[in-house]
Amino acid sequence: MKFRPLHDRVLVRRIEAAEKTAGGIIIPDTAQEKPQEGEVIAVGPGARDESGKLIPLDVKVDDHILFGKWSGTEIKLDGEELLIMKESDILGVIEGSASARQAA
Repeated sequence: MKFRPLHDRVLVRRIEAAEKTAGGIIIPDTAQEKPQEGEVIAVGPGARDESGKLIPLDVKVDDHILFGKWSGTEIKLDGEELLIMKESDILGVIEGSASARQAA
């Protein structure tokens, strides 16, 4: 299914946190917190200012982002749990190569 957010909204897929600690302890699903890191799946065209001019978003598809613990609205799209949030709910973009993020 194709989904396009409106205005300054962003569609995000959570990036699952590691299930094992550095010491090798496996954390059960019930004890894990929901990750606050995600990948941008789709972005809206942007917000409009007072004069009606379109202001494009700072994030783009495939950006890895950090967001607040209670940010966004959870939805289910094609059986996958996703989040829709405003760009203002995004705390920042994680920059660097994908391999460096996987190693961390």
